[in-house]
Amino acid sequence: REVAAEIIEDIRKPGDDLNSVELARRYKTSRTPIREALMLLEKEGLVEIPPRRRPRVASLSIKEIRDIYRVRANLLELIAGDIARDVSLDDIRTLQPIMRLMETASKAGDVNAYFWANIDFHERNTELAGNRTVKKIVDSLLLRTLRLRRISLSQPGRLQKSYEDHERLCRAYEDRDPTLAAALIRSNHVTGLSVLENIFSQ
Repeated sequence: REVAAEIIEDIRKPGDDLNSVELARRYKTSRTPIREALMLLEKEGLVEIPPRRRPRVASLSIKEIRDIYRVRANLLELIAGDIARDVSLDDIRTLQPIMRLMETASKAGDVNAYFWANIDFHERNTELAGNRTVKKIVDSLLLRTLRLRRISLSQPGRLQKSYEDHERLCRAYEDRDPTLAAALIRSNHVTGLSVLENIFSQ
């Protein structure tokens, strides 16, 4: 979990070596559980383990990033429409405490606090929709998207724009407007992808 968090928070950069001997020393364990942990992170898309070479932090091509964002946008569009159409106002309002955390972090320019509150928002968002199949697919993409989402949110002006998008999304939920809710969540992903395309194409 700690290594994953370091990758997500950009402490460990794409291509950085992950030395199992150093990690075993850090966690006061043998190399076997370290290797098993790195294999799990490989399955989640955070680590690459090339043949006969040291494990390293995974890099994503711009095509892979586009594919992930398009898939996620389509799934969350479906979720947003379902929430606006079917979920009770009381349940929708359970998003408000998270929105307050996001607002505070946005005003303070605290990328990490905003980022983790945003994760909580989308976790609650997928729970509200009650579509287990979609939630499983979204969750399977989670770790692959976290580092990208944090990079996107760390760019100038992105916290405020993201917060405003989520605020409008919550209003669309309360107004029972599934078309607008779906369009807003797609727009949020298109903007995030555009930011990443500019970064990774440099």
